[in-house]
Amino acid sequence: MGVVMTAEYNGQLHCTAVHQPSGNNLDTDAPVDNQGRGLAFSPTDLLGASLLTCAITTLAIKGPKQGINPSSMSGKVEKQMTQEGPRRVESLTVHIEIQGPIESTHREAIEQIATHCPVALSLHPSIKIPISFAYSD
Repeated sequence: MGVVMTAEYNGQLHCTAVHQPSGNNLDTDAPVDNQGRGLAFSPTDLLGASLLTCAITTLAIKGPKQGINPSSMSGKVEKQMTQEGPRRVESLTVHIEIQGPIESTHREAIEQIATHCPVALSLHPSIKIPISFAYSD
């Protein structure tokens, strides 16, 4: 069985989503450049956050199985929307910083794991997803 999430529209382009298994909730708001107030993540912001957190989480799951044990990881994602045509995400530029010690021979595996996380594999191929990595050994 899949994970159930619900959402309720609260007016003024604001929604509250609930993750049913945990009861946690999050708010969304339309972005300022699309008639909103920008008071919370927009739905497309969540897409970018999903990609970034999925890449890091997948590294944390699969890395130790390959002898890769970073002491910490962090990252950022920048979302760009199309300027013409239908409004959609044009690109998600991701940067991941990995604190070592990480052997240079493991870097290719790290990058393969991150770029093939479930969210990355689920995104439409028209979305550009440049991902860069910085290692601090």
